[in-house]
Amino acid sequence: MNAAQRGFTIVELLVTVMLVSILASVAFPLMGLVNQRNKEAELRRSLMEIRRGLDLYKKAVEDGHVFAAAGQSGYPPTLESLQEGVADIKSASGGKMYFLRKIPRDPFFPDPSVPASDSWGKRSYASSPDDPKSGADVFDIFSRSEGTGLNGIRYREW
Repeated sequence: MNAAQRGFTIVELLVTVMLVSILASVAFPLMGLVNQRNKEAELRRSLMEIRRGLDLYKKAVEDGHVFAAAGQSGYPPTLESLQEGVADIKSASGGKMYFLRKIPRDPFFPDPSVPASDSWGKRSYASSPDDPKSGADVFDIFSRSEGTGLNGIRYREW
């Protein structure tokens, strides 16, 4: 047989297949880890964005731009009001104030058909941090996921 007709031996093919399978077995878990890191980064951004909107709403109440009746906490009644806007009572033209362009979705919430605002757990101003419950306002939000982050802290506690 001359050099132009020579092919791979079965041993060479088996070694190649084994090397590729070892590389694949290392790559697949890393892909899952990368996916989890991306979801965690999205969760952090979403939590910060919504919490910033809640704080801006509270500041607008304190500055007299948004009406809040006596005895109310000054936080929005719903997450949707951050996106839909509220009347600016100091505006001469009767304009609205908006605190979010869009309510981000909890990236760990499993059902994509549920509205983004319902993908979050909500805590009212009157509830304790250890046992958050929804109420007359939205003081804070949290992930409803039972999972634990790469940092060892449950997503609900972020």
